[in-house]
Amino acid sequence: MIPSFWLHTLGPITPRPALPGDRTADVAVVGGGYTGLWTAYYLSLAAPQLDIVVLEAEYCGFGASGRNGGWASGLFPVSEAKLARRHGAERAAAMHRALAGAVDEVGRAAEAEGIDCHYAKGGTIKLARSEAQLRRIRGAEGFLDADAARAVCGATGVLGGVYNPHCAAIHPARLVRGLAEAVQRRGVTVYEGTRVHRISPGVVETEHGTVRAGTVVRALEGYTAQLAGHRRALAPVYSLMIATEPLPAADWERIGLARRETFSDERHMIIYGQRTADDRLAFGGRGAPYHFGSRIEAGFDRVPSVFDRLRHTLTEMFGITPEIAYRWGGPLGIPRDWMPSVGLRDGIAWGGGYVGDGVAAANLAGRTLADLILGRQSELTGLPWVGHRSRRWEPEPIRWLGINAALHATTLRDALERRRAAAV
Repeated sequence: MIPSFWLHTLGPITPRPALPGDRTADVAVVGGGYTGLWTAYYLSLAAPQLDIVVLEAEYCGFGASGRNGGWASGLFPVSEAKLARRHGAERAAAMHRALAGAVDEVGRAAEAEGIDCHYAKGGTIKLARSEAQLRRIRGAEGFLDADAARAVCGATGVLGGVYNPHCAAIHPARLVRGLAEAVQRRGVTVYEGTRVHRISPGVVETEHGTVRAGTVVRALEGYTAQLAGHRRALAPVYSLMIATEPLPAADWERIGLARRETFSDERHMIIYGQRTADDRLAFGGRGAPYHFGSRIEAGFDRVPSVFDRLRHTLTEMFGITPEIAYRWGGPLGIPRDWMPSVGLRDGIAWGGGYVGDGVAAANLAGRTLADLILGRQSELTGLPWVGHRSRRWEPEPIRWLGINAALHATTLRDALERRRAAAV
């Protein structure tokens, strides 16, 4: 089964050959998603003499890079104010500037490599559709009143919104598959169908042989828990999506999103959507359960009750009863403190923990990791996420109880706000 609408539009995917046996390399990248491929890409640009291999368990883009909501955003799960308390205002501001710049760099690099990923930098809008939501955003940078917000996104009940220009809608699978082709053109060897079981300094153990390399890059995001010794590093939490059939022009006249702005609202349970290049609504949200022991299985990608809630939300938001053409999902990588990180220590580099905001952040991670691996001091290597180590998640059953309790609490907070609004 093809795991997303985005991948389905590419047609049949023929995996590249697997690792044929033991070999050596200068750099071995574990994971063929955005983080791994951007790292290989910028390394190959800066040091074309390096022997770089990418090792992917399925095919490049099988994971979150081929399934996400298609937001290349400058958003970061840790607020600038919180970063400033930990690292100082200057470094916090630099982190957010770098992420905003990564949105543009994704578009620039895609154009340079001839990757048609449907890049449209229309920004993103977060709507307030209740008085409680409005109170939370009032006074925020980019605040819009009701009329201005409705002019961008004509959802029902809009009372205001916050607009952020640092976001582009993309076709994520076109980007990740195009990146895989781009790194191959630059001499990187990509092995697909090659599951990695264990990494250690200088060594990557796979089902088809061992790769010995001067630097090993761990870039597995939501699948990190499947790597020996990493079960508690990142929690795989599922996010699910639907895509409608193309909507008629009359609906789009009312809905707006004329520049393909991405959208969400200020509810506590995260939702996210975009207008695709072929005029569908691609819409997703959290709410699927975390599975005991950080298990990842294909069946977890599809939770009918969550798909029903997503369709209901679209109907309620836009006054439409859309035909749903695609349903899919997949795991995100969530660090214990919600702080993404990149780093290099003892010959092992890593990047990830993006909490769902990884499309542009992975590009920034790839450029930063290239600098770290090459031993170059730069503005990027001084950013506050470099070298950060989140503490490990609690052992089971505490992890299962805690994560799912937080998900239920988020649902209850939204339900309580709806009841209060209805009672007014």
